[in-house]
Amino acid sequence: MIGRLKGNVISVSEDTAIIDVGGVGYEIYAASRVLQGFQIGEDVVLSIETLVREDLIRLFGFPSESERAAFRILQTVQGVGAKHALGILQVLTPAELYDAIAAEDLTAVCRAHGVGKKLAQRIVTELQSKVGALAATTGDGPTLVARRAVDDAPADQAVGVRADAVSALSHLGYDGVDARRAVARAAEGLDSPGVEVLIKAALKELAA
Repeated sequence: MIGRLKGNVISVSEDTAIIDVGGVGYEIYAASRVLQGFQIGEDVVLSIETLVREDLIRLFGFPSESERAAFRILQTVQGVGAKHALGILQVLTPAELYDAIAAEDLTAVCRAHGVGKKLAQRIVTELQSKVGALAATTGDGPTLVARRAVDDAPADQAVGVRADAVSALSHLGYDGVDARRAVARAAEGLDSPGVEVLIKAALKELAA
């Protein structure tokens, strides 16, 4: 199995790129945000997930091992194939995905094309207990843990304050992912803030 490729980009399409490695052109499927960053003639290094079926072999490329791991774990959920998994990683980084699962934020997961509420609920439910272990091995969060902590670990006071701030912003109509990002950025510049202070700081981040 191919797990990593280092080569030169010779063509890019909507869904794939051709990477030349020692004179052999490999067709790589990837999220559009990854493909959009490719330039013809540049050298790239990709983590590769090889998908083997009776009628096909496809290579999926990722800029990091953490994205490859997220791609794998998403497909352990019933009804989630490679297309859904790529779609989710198009709109959420691994850290944001694990955070959304921990926070049971269906709206964030539903941002992916083709992912409805029922499938998002299944993803959150089935991966809830796996997120902590996977995040620990990849170093990708979750950055915030909402009311239900990963692996039933108790959330500390700071995490609780952040979760309350995210919840308040969500009720004001802000997207859950945007709210968590703003709260995380705001918290970096504050020393043990209360909920109200953190919300005000996060609102400034959202307005910036």
